[in-house]
Amino acid sequence: MTEGQPRGHCVRCCWVGMHLGEAIDLKPDQLCELYYTLLLKDAGCSSNAARVCELYVGDDLKLKHEFKLLDGSMGPALRFVLTHTGLQADLATRFRAIVNILGNADGLIQELIEARCQRGADIARKLRFSEGVAQGIQNLDERWDGGGKPLGLAGSAIPIYSQIALLAQVVDVFHTAAGRQAAEDEVARREAWWFDPRLVRAFRRLARDDAFWAMLASDRLAERVFQLEPGQHRVLADEDYLDDIAAAFGQVVDAKSPFTAGHSMRVAIYTDLICRQLGLSPDHRRWIKRGAMLHDIGKLAISNSLLDKPGRLEGEEWRTMMDHPRHTGEILSRIAAFKELAPIAAAHHERLDGTGYPLGLRGDEITIETRIMSVADFFDALTADRPYRKALRVEKALQIMEENAGPGLDPMVFETFKSALAGAGQGVFPMLAQDGNALPERLAG
Repeated sequence: MTEGQPRGHCVRCCWVGMHLGEAIDLKPDQLCELYYTLLLKDAGCSSNAARVCELYVGDDLKLKHEFKLLDGSMGPALRFVLTHTGLQADLATRFRAIVNILGNADGLIQELIEARCQRGADIARKLRFSEGVAQGIQNLDERWDGGGKPLGLAGSAIPIYSQIALLAQVVDVFHTAAGRQAAEDEVARREAWWFDPRLVRAFRRLARDDAFWAMLASDRLAERVFQLEPGQHRVLADEDYLDDIAAAFGQVVDAKSPFTAGHSMRVAIYTDLICRQLGLSPDHRRWIKRGAMLHDIGKLAISNSLLDKPGRLEGEEWRTMMDHPRHTGEILSRIAAFKELAPIAAAHHERLDGTGYPLGLRGDEITIETRIMSVADFFDALTADRPYRKALRVEKALQIMEENAGPGLDPMVFETFKSALAGAGQGVFPMLAQDGNALPERLAG
């Protein structure tokens, strides 16, 4: 979602890449690592979304989608900058942005790719995947001739998983945009430039199979990819592992915007404070805390041009933003370990009086777990910097929340939160400091 590609991009890349891996006779353990490299190759992409939006003064999702069609040549890259930068901005802003990009092009590309690749590798490690998977993700943008980023690796120095993932990515992008022949032509054009000639030859053999292309475009592709042998592999996910998974994807979400850095972790901690004050069992608290970590995962589908907009969202902008809880529910509902959390996390913007979104739930239709999460989310939204205002002092935030208790927030949960804050004192706040502006200072004020 963060790359602006049509739904299922990484699944399609997995289908292409796994066939390539088999075609060059990778061993079963290598195919297993390749499988997860392909599915997780874009795990770090949220980390540069805000920067892309800032640099190009535009919609990062559309920019990233179009950028994937470039091959790095000077002419097309220049045209891209001139035709995609600041299209909705005033002339002076657009001119400054274009000059900035053209004057610092190589350094900016290095910055964006390095942020994405390093974050993606770190996420893979946090999810307890092998170092082979992490390195496959970290070196995704290296090219066979050494002209890639961030390290300029060349030839066999580039991990084979990275080589396959990059070729699979190009196949899917061009196949989705313009069809089978376009994908074949683009791979051939980049032979010995982006891609190892051996891989290109393997792809040519693969491309002769009509059934391969038919499944790539099929609605049943996700099911088939899951049926591939690595997808049937089982690892025991104990409670600690589930916590790590939730925390890792919470970091993916929070990296999307500088204004949400640390948001998921803070909401999870505030949620747990309320749960503890209510006397919920440790297991129940842990479960709800995972939901709090994941409550905003749907924001990955929202452009930073909206997330970071300094002014009020209007019309279609607001309707798009209101869809993020729905995306959260759709994502979590597909994961067995988090399926029961899906409706709870997806309802964190519902209000007791029915005026919330996305479903307009009211009263008893909103679970106690969601009510807890909503209070925690509201408090952090008020006490953190936002693009349209500075962070509010804690006492002001609590005053606003009190005004919303009843029609919006659950009054009992709100009072419990106030009591939990008072009982916790300032000891809980240093770990929630943001950019040097520690919450204890706002609390003390």
